[in-house]
Amino acid sequence: MKEIVLDTETTGISVKDGHRIVEIGCIELENLIPTKNKFHCYLNPERKVSEQAFKVHGYSDEFLSKQKKFNEIVDEFLEFIKDKRLIIHNAEFDLTHLNNELKILGSGKVDNEVIDTLVLARDKFPGSQISLDALCKRFRIDNSKRVTHTALTDCDLLAKVYVNLIDQKEPSLNFQETNDQYEKKDEVILNYYKKIVKPSDTEKKKHKEYLKNKLKRNYF
Repeated sequence: MKEIVLDTETTGISVKDGHRIVEIGCIELENLIPTKNKFHCYLNPERKVSEQAFKVHGYSDEFLSKQKKFNEIVDEFLEFIKDKRLIIHNAEFDLTHLNNELKILGSGKVDNEVIDTLVLARDKFPGSQISLDALCKRFRIDNSKRVTHTALTDCDLLAKVYVNLIDQKEPSLNFQETNDQYEKKDEVILNYYKKIVKPSDTEKKKHKEYLKNKLKRNYF
């Protein structure tokens, strides 16, 4: 089954205050394994980035003013996520902003099936910290590259968190890294482990007595 891990960065928190999307990142998963298919773009929000948002992602107004507008990438984006389940951390935030962008263009809302990893984490670890950074720490996922919040980096981390949240271990695969992407080889190696239980001294003694008595009966 194919799923899309999705993340956005914005000019600020609320669409009611006119805030817009400045970055969209998507990584495709097939049976929980990242494929080569990715969607990524920076966007010109046609407004200034709030001071707080700039501290989060570091995208300046000057940099964003040179990027494409949402209407220029919307068809490609919708085609990329079409008929695929979306995996999002705090889905309400991202979907609200995506649907606002679509509303501005007079289009309908995103109607994909959605799994909110924030909800999964809240149910699994009630009362605990459930931010992406906190979950990375809990599952021992290296997030040292997350100096700022960028969409593709967050998608990569979320994909790993998601696998752990649903209690699925990532299959052990042969991968060849090429240009920061992974090329899956034909052979899939699955590791199985057997637990070895050693008998106690008492059990060894009883076993020897059993064999001795059995041999004695058979002999006579």
